[in-house]
Amino acid sequence: MVDAEKYQLPSGEEIDQESSRPLDLTLVHQRIKDIVHVLSDFRNRYEEGRSRTEYLEILKKDLCTYYSYNEYMIKKFMELFPCAELLEALEANETQRPVTIRTNTLKTRRRDLAQVLIGRGVNLDPVGKWTKVGLVVYDSQVPLGATPEYLAGHYMIQGASSFLPVMALAPKENERILDLCAAPGGKASHIASLMRNTGVLFANDVNKDRARAIIGNFHRLGIINSVISVQDGRTFSKVLTGFDRVLLDSPCSATGVISKDQTVKFNKDHEYIMECARLQKQLILSAIDCAKSGGYVVYSTCSVLVEENEWVVNYALQKRNVKLVSTGLDFGQDGFTKIHTFRFHPSLKLTKRFYPHVHNMDGFYVAKFKKFANGIPNSGDADKETSKNEKAPKQKQNDNLSGKSKKNRIKRVQKKNKNKLRIN
Repeated sequence: MVDAEKYQLPSGEEIDQESSRPLDLTLVHQRIKDIVHVLSDFRNRYEEGRSRTEYLEILKKDLCTYYSYNEYMIKKFMELFPCAELLEALEANETQRPVTIRTNTLKTRRRDLAQVLIGRGVNLDPVGKWTKVGLVVYDSQVPLGATPEYLAGHYMIQGASSFLPVMALAPKENERILDLCAAPGGKASHIASLMRNTGVLFANDVNKDRARAIIGNFHRLGIINSVISVQDGRTFSKVLTGFDRVLLDSPCSATGVISKDQTVKFNKDHEYIMECARLQKQLILSAIDCAKSGGYVVYSTCSVLVEENEWVVNYALQKRNVKLVSTGLDFGQDGFTKIHTFRFHPSLKLTKRFYPHVHNMDGFYVAKFKKFANGIPNSGDADKETSKNEKAPKQKQNDNLSGKSKKNRIKRVQKKNKNKLRIN
């Protein structure tokens, strides 16, 4: 569309006629591009008599039709990205991310592994300067999950974004470390390799069948410093505490990995996301309780939604004696401190967001806490800021007045009522 032209939105009658005809995706796609073009400079390009809301409503319906999302999911993506970036994000979700493998440094070096796999007909390169163990595979003449090197435990097939939480955790040798939701063991095995099989690694998962995958991978990769447990992560702190570092790669809505599971587009709704957030809040408090004072906790999800990321992290800052510290990751976008109706603690800019359309890896979120004391902080801590949507519960707490305050309030009400009777 030429800049000088003013795009005219279809009328209600035209939309009704269009819905009665067979679906023309080319027409829908062109209208999406035209509306995005108008919204990018709305003041100069809008049609007289049409509001921004009308443009956004038609855009939302067309995006649902063209990309097969439900209205709720499209709305969340529209809240997250500006219009121009929105299309890039949705297009990235239609394309599979590159296959990546992680070198198991307990058994080999990346250079040696690359040479052997190239000899077997695998076309690969290092993932990037940010990791010393990752290799990206462009194509392969042999199945990557059946090579002698794979069976010998020289590498793990693992998404590049899954390296990030472990890099942020920065495990050291001879430490006591917990991976609270460890199955199938990709991140836990990465932790073990950085620990060089020293110290103790607890790999926990709530699902017994999934925990078997941890056992299989650990045997193959040669990990001998681990304890594998099956326990609800929400109650793990009642079983064992005092860990130097804790990793919580939390269950989530998987909105960052839509390219792997297209059903996420239409089978997630507000209730499901809120249920995920509730579980994540319970898990993050348990993870913090498992760490010793002075220990570190890394929280990560493969979701891009604020409700499962910044909202949960902000909640943890209010409920426990922790502060956010740098993740040590020198790329990625900073976490939100404010977005739409959400307002978060300023330190949330230390968290990191990763997007498929920006970083060519699965969508991911990483936050790193340092625990500075055990116990639960006072609810009135001045340095803890809350998001707008969490002000209602806080107000409820203020209503729980002491006995003396309640008596005073009752007296004031009774006095007021007497005065009213006198006036009448």
